[in-house]
Amino acid sequence: MPTQTKTAKKVMEDATAAFDAFKLSTPSVEVPEVFRDLAEKSITQARTAYSKMKAAAEETTDMVEDTYESAREGAFALGVKALDMAKVNTDASFAFARDLFGVKTFAEAIELQTAFVRKQFDSLSAQTKEMQELSQKYFTETTKPVTVQFEKTFKDMKAS
Repeated sequence: MPTQTKTAKKVMEDATAAFDAFKLSTPSVEVPEVFRDLAEKSITQARTAYSKMKAAAEETTDMVEDTYESAREGAFALGVKALDMAKVNTDASFAFARDLFGVKTFAEAIELQTAFVRKQFDSLSAQTKEMQELSQKYFTETTKPVTVQFEKTFKDMKAS
């Protein structure tokens, strides 16, 4: 074992001596100031570009979160409104059926049916208009963060 340790020690000494000889034989290179300035400018530009990209990514993340939240709220509100409308229509149908059982003549049944259909048509028209307005409102609210972000991005691109 002592010979192996001595051999390893000798190998290390030889390697160290070879490295020192290499260092001495390698000429010292001075980097011209122009290249140093160019490297510094490149690093500064890279840092600036990175910070801009990072800021844009953070803004985009915020925009996506706002968009999803608006879409979720809109979908929930539209769903609740649709359920309310379904309840109103179902209640009207049950009331019509109840009233229909109380008619005494065929003419009363036709008159009741005609009034019910007219009322349901008007109700359906109003409900459709209300859902259309509500859908438009939530669509506008949902796409607003996207629109604002695109406008900001294009404005920033023009400024650069």
